[in-house]
Amino acid sequence: MATRNSTIGRIRWGRVIGAGLMAVLCLLIIYQLWMFCLVVWYAYRDPGSSAVMRQELSRLRETNPHAELQYQWVPYDKISTSLKRAVIASEDANFTEHDGVEWDAIRKAWEYNQRQAERGGGKMRGGSTITQQLAKNLFLSSSRSYVRKGEELVLTYMIEHVMSKERILELYLNVAEWGEGVFGAEAAARHYYKTSAGGLGASQSARLAAMLPNPRYYDKHRNTSYLNSRTATLTRRMRLVDIP
Repeated sequence: MATRNSTIGRIRWGRVIGAGLMAVLCLLIIYQLWMFCLVVWYAYRDPGSSAVMRQELSRLRETNPHAELQYQWVPYDKISTSLKRAVIASEDANFTEHDGVEWDAIRKAWEYNQRQAERGGGKMRGGSTITQQLAKNLFLSSSRSYVRKGEELVLTYMIEHVMSKERILELYLNVAEWGEGVFGAEAAARHYYKTSAGGLGASQSARLAAMLPNPRYYDKHRNTSYLNSRTATLTRRMRLVDIP
């Protein structure tokens, strides 16, 4: 009798666990469908903010309740061609050719970072494409975890499937962080050069692109030897870049 009761108990628990897993799967599917709807929405509608922008505003308001972000949307044709070329040269040289993810670049970045960690630390590399960065900035956050990275990859393929390369670059240039509380090409141009996104010259565009990996730092340290060297390199490279 005890054995029979034990067997029934195991069956019941198996059914409970199965039902729980099915519920989690259904919620996951619903969430992904919702994210896909958002991707389709932003393929045609301009965002008023992004996940990273909202996160940064919350951080700033911890010390200043009245803090506001510097942000102004500007359409693709009103952004300097030089800035488009410089950003692609800096962040994603194969932007117009890949399908959203460059696995070889991710592998090389991981191997390089492992070597840096073994040596006691140092400057790390990222292997993210512009599309991956857009997925993170627009929908997710700047936090680091395997779950967030996995969702970033799913969103990346959604974005590449739904949006044109021109739209992806337009969105990226408008939501990228360029300093403490500074988001988008228009705000960056005004913050650093007192001009519009369309009025940026080649050297100005190269410097802004060079700042992208660590914008808050370079907002406060605008004349480092690395930034000057990187700007010169991008000024040369950007002439060879194709833009959508």
